[in-house]
Amino acid sequence: MDGREHRWFILGASLIPLIAVFGAMVLLWNRIFGWTDLLVLFIMYAISGFGISAGYHRMLTHRSFETYKPVRVALATAGVMAGQGPPLIWAAHHRKHHRVADKEGDPHSPHLDFEPGLKGALAGLWHAHLGWLFDDKLTSDPMRYCPDLVREKPLRLLSQHLVLVTAAGVVLPGLIAYAVTGGDLRALLTGMLWGGLVRIFLINHMTYAVNSVGHYFGRRRFETTDESRNVAWLSLPSFGEAWHNNHHAFPRSARHGMKWYEVDLSAVLIWSLEKTGLAWKVVRIDHERMELREAGISRVTGSARERQELLESQQRIAPLAERGNRQDTSLVDVE
Repeated sequence: MDGREHRWFILGASLIPLIAVFGAMVLLWNRIFGWTDLLVLFIMYAISGFGISAGYHRMLTHRSFETYKPVRVALATAGVMAGQGPPLIWAAHHRKHHRVADKEGDPHSPHLDFEPGLKGALAGLWHAHLGWLFDDKLTSDPMRYCPDLVREKPLRLLSQHLVLVTAAGVVLPGLIAYAVTGGDLRALLTGMLWGGLVRIFLINHMTYAVNSVGHYFGRRRFETTDESRNVAWLSLPSFGEAWHNNHHAFPRSARHGMKWYEVDLSAVLIWSLEKTGLAWKVVRIDHERMELREAGISRVTGSARERQELLESQQRIAPLAERGNRQDTSLVDVE
């Protein structure tokens, strides 16, 4: 899928669910809404939410844990059903984001090249939320940023059959509603509306809010080189993604909610997979390291000189990936 096709997909995945939301409001006003609609909305929101958070983000992009191929493919497929684009492009964009977060080249920073004042702030938030996906100059080549993922045939197939799999994610909740009601045709249609299109609208804007709100408002526990923030009220519906400053401080951590009270549903899922033997090599951050980082001390890149040396070494490696080198040049480990 090239950049133009990707933009058309995102446009469709943004406008069609938005229209569906207005349609759902009309039906709700006329009381054309059943318990099965709420059921499939909840089920599909959870499936696609875990697909994006635990699958696309922590498993594929940051390699926070390893799992068996069927589980890996299932999580990636659930991510495709969210309607946020192919896993390869999603991962490439996000790895690029971590490489230059809130600096020139960041695909969705709300802080670059926007005029001062309220107008500039709103323009930056819109760009970070959704506008960046329609930027003609947006490029994040998967061969450069995630060559490790490009080599996986199932991920290439999911990218090639993106529209079909996403459409299946709209039909599936209708079929679930149809089955549990014993063959109610109206439940089939409203199930597709609520569990399919309305759900895509909700999960996507929740994810996009992490990019926009999560780099503008909220608390900064750790001193990072970007403007990432922890946004508590977004943590539950985003499956833990809104502990965004925590994440930027420790990108590979499988757990974004670092404190006991920081709700992180994806971390619970990964823990459950690990306890049942379905996940291993789960990346965790020890308490001493977190305390040092919270105090403004880094054991890994504590000085400007070390950070500069690390950046220079990464810049030397990057051209090799462009020539087809098999080394993974993603910067997901950078703190």
